[in-house]
Amino acid sequence: MSVRLKLAFSYAGFLMIAGALLLAAVWVFLLRGRSKGLYVADLSDFLRVFHPSSNFGPAVFVPAAILVLAFLLVFGLAGGWILAGRMLAPLARITDATRTAARGALSHRIELEGRRDEFRELADVFDGMLARLEAHVAEQQRFAANASHELRTPLAITQTLLDVARNDPSRESSELDERLRVVNARAIDLTEALLLLSRSDQRFFARDDVDLSLIAEEATETLLPLAEKHGVVIETSGDITPTTGSHALLLQLTTNLLHNAIVHNLPESGTVQVSTAVGPEDAVLTVENTGDKLSPHVVSTLTEPFQRGTERIRSDHAGVGLGLAIAKSITRAHDGTLSLTPRADGGLRVTVRLPATARQAR
Repeated sequence: MSVRLKLAFSYAGFLMIAGALLLAAVWVFLLRGRSKGLYVADLSDFLRVFHPSSNFGPAVFVPAAILVLAFLLVFGLAGGWILAGRMLAPLARITDATRTAARGALSHRIELEGRRDEFRELADVFDGMLARLEAHVAEQQRFAANASHELRTPLAITQTLLDVARNDPSRESSELDERLRVVNARAIDLTEALLLLSRSDQRFFARDDVDLSLIAEEATETLLPLAEKHGVVIETSGDITPTTGSHALLLQLTTNLLHNAIVHNLPESGTVQVSTAVGPEDAVLTVENTGDKLSPHVVSTLTEPFQRGTERIRSDHAGVGLGLAIAKSITRAHDGTLSLTPRADGGLRVTVRLPATARQAR
């Protein structure tokens, strides 16, 4: 039977039960004392309830009717709640599966049991859509990973040949050699970034207890020479900020955000502020830098692959346009959120919120 027909039968059955109880109450209080045998009601039987001298007057019938109606109300609400819950239980499972898929877990399936009705058909269609979507995403990830692996070898060989040619004392170096070396280095960076992006999307990593404040300090020490070269001052602050995840991936996340803040900054006297904080239910990492004013539209596209902003200038350290995309992917793989906000004075504020540890949540 369809869900509509089941609900129609259920509500009709409850109305029949309520009517039967009401008729039984009228029979008991209005018709009590009648002789046995076939009974045919007339107008006087219905008027007896209003007769002041009758034992079955308003003083007796009204309180009883109130009690019966109260019982019917409670019985109807409880029964309707139970029946509606049983009828709509498949919808709750479909909703939970939708939330799970929205978080990026495409391997979950509803697999609704029972007869084929509207809910079963919807669940089967949703399972089929998830299967096709999971296969498509897996195919893209395999392609990115395979392409990255295939590109690493020839690029590494090219880099070696360029280094040999550059260090050959009998050969004069030219501007073309240096340009080829820069292009090859950028291609290697792009390949490694694509490989990291595909791995982070798959969520195949061990989760350990980590401290975001220590990770921020480690990333700052790594990129301090680059900051000095660009004339950027890095300021760090924050207490112990525990969370769970991959130390290597979270370090890559912080390094990407800090690298982006250093490279896309003011030409002189630029600053980068890195802070960590502990929230009620999350661990927060914030990277804020000075720079040119950015429109909300430009900011909304910066986490897309190969986006650097419309007015940003490329340099040898400008990256390959995957820094923020990788940061977003790593954040999503850790069940966190990454938000970008343009600063009023120019520059960008990036906020990463990761789930708190069990001890921190308490």
